[in-house]
Amino acid sequence: MAHVTEGVSFISGQDEFIPDSHVYIIGDPASKDLSLIDAGLTGKGAYKVQAIRQAGIEPSAIKRIIMTHTHLDHIGCLAEIREQIPGAELWAHKEEAEPLEQGDERTVYGMDMFREMCQMQYGLKPGQFTFQVQRRLEGGEGLDIGGMTWEVIHIPGHSAGGIALYHLPKKILIPGDVVYADYAIGRFDLFGADASELKNSLMRLAELEVDILLPGHNQIVTNLPAGYISQTAKQWGPYLT
Repeated sequence: MAHVTEGVSFISGQDEFIPDSHVYIIGDPASKDLSLIDAGLTGKGAYKVQAIRQAGIEPSAIKRIIMTHTHLDHIGCLAEIREQIPGAELWAHKEEAEPLEQGDERTVYGMDMFREMCQMQYGLKPGQFTFQVQRRLEGGEGLDIGGMTWEVIHIPGHSAGGIALYHLPKKILIPGDVVYADYAIGRFDLFGADASELKNSLMRLAELEVDILLPGHNQIVTNLPAGYISQTAKQWGPYLT
């Protein structure tokens, strides 16, 4: 696990057959009120919890797991992590919380062909991604957690219930898979995705002052050039109509 800045640490995803999302730990460790942002791919739960322990953090200090969205590479090992951190609540946007509670896995897999491939690859069973969500987010909330305040921003387009977390004092943005640090954006051909909504979400994020960009995959940036998200949105604009 790597230290990003005060109150934010980073567990890099372990990409294999399918990309494994990064996991971020937010909150002042002294508060013992920490949050995991996303979980990761199926089979990666032990690695994520081991990284937490090796950093000297007691798993019981993790009070909640906040999903930026519920695609398999972000939620696949949620059950594995919660086996070792049973007290951790699950928070997700209401657009994806309801399908999780009803066992509707279309958002998890994105497309039928991918579902069939993953069930074969990982031995997954139908209904395996049915979870009770302890808090349904809507966007616009200010979360006072772990001695820090994070704004929840609903950013649909890559998925219907995608959210970003934004910490204004240090200009930190955790955008899930909506925008990456290499002028790339998330896919918009999956179940619940929408190209025009993704464009609007990018433009909304472009209005923020961002110094630290912590996406779901690939590199992170701790000194983001001014106007980066706006430039990315402009480059992708012709495809998002």
